Amino acid sequence: MSNRALDQQTLNQIFLEAHTHNLWTDAPVADELLHQLYDILRMAPTSANSSPARIVFVKSKEAKEKLLPTLMEGNRAKVMAAPVTAIIGHDLHFYDQLGKLFPHAPDAPDWFKDPQVAQTTAFRNGTLQGAYLIIAARALGLDCGPMSGFDNAKVDELFFAGSSVKSNFICSLGYGDPKGVYPRNPRLSFVEACRIE
Repeated sequence: MSNRALDQQTLNQIFLEAHTHNLWTDAPVADELLHQLYDILRMAPTSANSSPARIVFVKSKEAKEKLLPTLMEGNRAKVMAAPVTAIIGHDLHFYDQLGKLFPHAPDAPDWFKDPQVAQTTAFRNGTLQGAYLIIAARALGLDCGPMSGFDNAKVDELFFAGSSVKSNFICSLGYGDPKGVYPRNPRLSFVEACRIE
């Protein structure tokens, strides 16, 4: 079998040398790039192809001002400076789309009749899709600033009112200014976090 591993430069860009960004350049992020970003992340796996993530790309001045009061003080300046901030949410009624997304199992919506099962599935898989967003964004040359310092209930009221979507976390996107990057914090080693049985 041929070697299918990604090259070192790609691994560096996506994981090993990538950092969370807090300062941003003025370079814009085109709408077409956001479409491309979603078209990539949507292809990654979710349970029963449930695809519960619902994303609002906050880009306009008006949308940023709407998001601003939901943010913790320490996150306000960096979100306002970012070209785009994605609100990653998950649809608690994702199963309504399973006839389209998982057609070979017509009874799939019934698997999620229990609201707790539906909520757990939506949150787990929506979180996965949020992680895929970060990976896809970095692969496309964007920098990311994921964060959770905001009022979820207020974001849901302002951006998802009247829907079954709940916010999970937010992630600023753009071209980061290296001056805003902190030294990398330690990570757990394999032996601290893993075992092989």
